[in-house]
Amino acid sequence: METSFDVRSAIQRDVPQMARLHVQSWRETYRGLMDDAVLDDPGFVGRRERFWTAALTDPRYGANEIAVALRDDVLVGIAMAGPAAEPDTDWSAQLYVLYVSVVVHGMGVGASLLNAVVAPPTHSGLWVADPNPRAQAFYRKHGFALDGESKVEDGMREVRMVRR
Repeated sequence: METSFDVRSAIQRDVPQMARLHVQSWRETYRGLMDDAVLDDPGFVGRRERFWTAALTDPRYGANEIAVALRDDVLVGIAMAGPAAEPDTDWSAQLYVLYVSVVVHGMGVGASLLNAVVAPPTHSGLWVADPNPRAQAFYRKHGFALDGESKVEDGMREVRMVRR
């Protein structure tokens, strides 16, 4: 089985694949944690396309790093980090998005994307769904730890993890 992949900065022509992967990842990851009406909404992919188009073209997102992973010219991962949006934190960066296709889980794609947008030892934070043991274990492996903060957003519980 081919396990090589490339990581590079996202470009506008990636948007349709980014949106589809983003939605598919949400459906695989958050089914049972989030309302099915959100996950199965026929307009979901279109909204994600608009989101990624803005993330790549709107000056408000100019300080963000956005990377994609490709395997045989097929997009298999996306990541985005930028300045911390959390009030009263001392992080220099916040991870906003990291999704990898299930077909490449365990192949190093997630780690490569994480390092592309938030290279260690950058002091950074993120929010992750809870429960989501696979993602939380991944982030622990990469130096993140729970800091005791949690919130409920869109009906889903999230916990905060920080890497110092």
